[in-house]
Amino acid sequence: MIQIAIMGLGTVGTGVAKVVAENSRQIERKLGEPLQVKTILVRHFKDGPYRQLMTDDFKKIEEDDSIRVVVETIGGVGAAYEYTKRALMAGKHVVTANKQLVAEKGYELLALAKKKNVNYLFEASVGGGIPVLHPLTQCMAANRIDEVYGILNGTTNYILTRMVRTGAFFADALREAQAKGYAEADPTADIEGIDAGRKTCILADLAFGHQVDPDKVPMEGISKLSLRDVKLAERAGYRIKLLGRAVRLPGGGRTAYVAPHLIPEDNPIANVEDVFNAVVIRGNATGDVMFYGKGAGEMPTASACVADVMEALQASPRREEIGWSPDAAGFEDPAELHTRYYFRIEGSLADAAMSFGQVEVLSEDGETAFLTDRISGLEARQQAGNLRVLACMRVLP
Repeated sequence: MIQIAIMGLGTVGTGVAKVVAENSRQIERKLGEPLQVKTILVRHFKDGPYRQLMTDDFKKIEEDDSIRVVVETIGGVGAAYEYTKRALMAGKHVVTANKQLVAEKGYELLALAKKKNVNYLFEASVGGGIPVLHPLTQCMAANRIDEVYGILNGTTNYILTRMVRTGAFFADALREAQAKGYAEADPTADIEGIDAGRKTCILADLAFGHQVDPDKVPMEGISKLSLRDVKLAERAGYRIKLLGRAVRLPGGGRTAYVAPHLIPEDNPIANVEDVFNAVVIRGNATGDVMFYGKGAGEMPTASACVADVMEALQASPRREEIGWSPDAAGFEDPAELHTRYYFRIEGSLADAAMSFGQVEVLSEDGETAFLTDRISGLEARQQAGNLRVLACMRVLP
């Protein structure tokens, strides 16, 4: 019998316990022996099917030699960080879905796991139930990764879908997402791009092999997005999606950011709707490879966590090394990227042409919406300096 512990009994922690119980036969067949949740760390005891497994004393996990893997679902970088370090120091594998912890402390925790000859695995931290990190680091290992981008937050994607399908204003679509349980009471991390930004940092770390400081990654959400821009984009053959992007630059540097983009409707990612996520990995040998599915939720995320538990146990004694260098040099401002830009201005086509030269006009009715030629972000800011800009977004190449 293989014993594991869970830290935190929220949505994901509960899902892990359910997956271990409901899929016990398949798990046992693959591991060669049964897998059992022995202990669950909680802050407050509550009645339910897992009451007899609960403890509020981490030492009961830390000092129990029969517990081989700890699943961290606490979230944040406070207690989760402390307990993860202590579990690794105690010689236990740790699996997590905590994107903030991995983005901010991943290098340190991976180094500690290597020192203690155990695994620190975090497949669920980026795509929930979508397998992304393993294909990125293993299946595409023969490639030079030139770009990773995707829809990394289901809440914002649901809101944008409702704005397109029903013509709902942003605030109304957000309230609907909250009523359905897709958005938190405080949705800031989702709608301001912070959640997608942390996931983008992890993807960039693994894709390019160097630490990306989340504080250096611009994160723009959708809270200022106008329904007018959504409709103008749709009429012109585009969809607006919140994307996280990590890009290798021509000079050898790299960059990452999160922002709304206009995406051509014939791009497969433009048709990813509701709470679904999608990640595109561009390798120099494979070209674009897309991963699609539910990026969050109790059971999809728990599935990825339990798969990591099984991988940690099957590795002998550790899986092939994953990680990145702590050297953050070479990270550049995403304003260095060249792309087309969408602008909506208070003014005429003549005003737009005066600043940008030849443009593609999308609308002209007192306000003018247009697409520029490919320019850098720096050029976009400079050339728009004399205009009254109502909206500005990048266009995905």
